[in-house]
Amino acid sequence: MSTHTVTSEKSAETVTGAPRLTISLAAFVLICFFLPWLQVSCLGLKDAASGFDLARRDDPKLWLVLAAMLLVSLMGLVWFIWKSAPMLFGIVGIVGGGLSAYLMYREHSRIAPGGGLIATQWTFWFWMGLVASLGVAASALGYYVRRTRAP
Repeated sequence: MSTHTVTSEKSAETVTGAPRLTISLAAFVLICFFLPWLQVSCLGLKDAASGFDLARRDDPKLWLVLAAMLLVSLMGLVWFIWKSAPMLFGIVGIVGGGLSAYLMYREHSRIAPGGGLIATQWTFWFWMGLVASLGVAASALGYYVRRTRAP
């Protein structure tokens, strides 16, 4: 009877604390990936490009942002992984968040803002996605440190 109670408690358990924050931030980065990152204007005409557009047209390495955040989200949603292997969840979150932030910053550095004939401007969604990527790495690091510390 006690085995049945323990099993049902584990299956009914919800995601809490750092895993919830990590998953939420990763989901936010996924949403930001499809929102406008870059606005370009030339002689009164305006256009915008999302992370998806930039990955498809200019830099295929940006697909790693999408893949990393999907992996972090999926690992976080499987409670068995972050409960029994906090080191694995922590490392995937740290690497995924750090890699995403690096790739986004690299894209920002690659496309310099222009004030001349063709003006480019990074949007609010790009900056929020970058900050959320750093948040994924920080949250996963905090979880890793707390869960793997010797009692």
